Amino acid sequence: MSHQERLILNLIESNPSISKQAMAKKTGLSLHEVNETIDSLIQTGKIDKRKCKAPEERTILCIGGANVDQKIQVLKNLTFETSNPAVSKKSRGGVARNVAENLGRLGFNSSLLSYIGDDAEGKWLLQNSKNYVNTAPTKVIHGKTTGSYTAVLDRDGQMLLALSDMEIYDAVEEDFIKVNWNYLRNADIVLLDTNFPRNIIEQLITSCREHKIPLCVATVSAFKAEKLPESLEGVTWLIANHIEAEALSKMKIQTEGDFFRAAEIILHMGADNVVITRGNLGLIFFTKDGEAGALIAPDISVTDVTGAGDSLIAGILFGYLKGLSIEDACKVGVSCSLITIQSNETVSTELSPQKLIGAFQKYFR
Repeated sequence: MSHQERLILNLIESNPSISKQAMAKKTGLSLHEVNETIDSLIQTGKIDKRKCKAPEERTILCIGGANVDQKIQVLKNLTFETSNPAVSKKSRGGVARNVAENLGRLGFNSSLLSYIGDDAEGKWLLQNSKNYVNTAPTKVIHGKTTGSYTAVLDRDGQMLLALSDMEIYDAVEEDFIKVNWNYLRNADIVLLDTNFPRNIIEQLITSCREHKIPLCVATVSAFKAEKLPESLEGVTWLIANHIEAEALSKMKIQTEGDFFRAAEIILHMGADNVVITRGNLGLIFFTKDGEAGALIAPDISVTDVTGAGDSLIAGILFGYLKGLSIEDACKVGVSCSLITIQSNETVSTELSPQKLIGAFQKYFR
């Protein structure tokens, strides 16, 4: 055991409710170093995070994509088969990573369990995520390229086309649950996106159900949503856009009633709570207890829609972990997405608990 691990372990043993911020102050370590040390102690079985966590701290484990995003926005109407004037920007991406950073900015202890390549992009991604996310669970895979996502936006910021290279996630080990069990069992909730292979997704859903670990599934895309098993028992939250919901429910969504019919089909597959987003029209929610409703998104100026869905998920989880009603949790999610689409960043650097409270009061009070 290292000197750093011994310092942290002694603090936890003397005061199981000590916060990470207090540990950092007492030891002179950075918050990131404290997070890494605690995760090392958890992974080796020396501590149980549930027993050493401060009462106000909630831990979310985000499993899935961590990619480098490239956003290319055309400056005029897109014309195919010729060159178009455009501007481009590289940013941190991946649904699981984005949700983790949003949650970190909202004050939660978020950890990222993903796979990146041993390349410059992967190093850049980790370095620019660790201020808000515990990246200790993330694995570096030699010989593989870090995942990438390229979005082409129209001049109004709406997506025209997206391309993804996610081959690295095929490197997930067969004994994924066993290898990462200490991270899973210490999470207050798990966020799972569908970038991982089908068999791993099914194992995670089954494990969370058997061990009563709350689980939120983000469907990512219509193609990847088809990786989900027929039974969604064990899924606490299923959050999808209307195209992904069509793929899951195997029905065409054309009317408002169709949104609820699709959600009902997904509920019958075993999910507890279903949210289907409707772009600039807001969202609908439906629960196994029969609670249902629609939220209309306020009409605001849009800078860039990229990342809106990820911040919505983070906001819903924020509300859920704070004990809010289903409707209010969804309102928090919409508030987060409104902050995001008024920014040109995939994860808004302005997002904070104070900014969220202000947006919630402005749009829903």
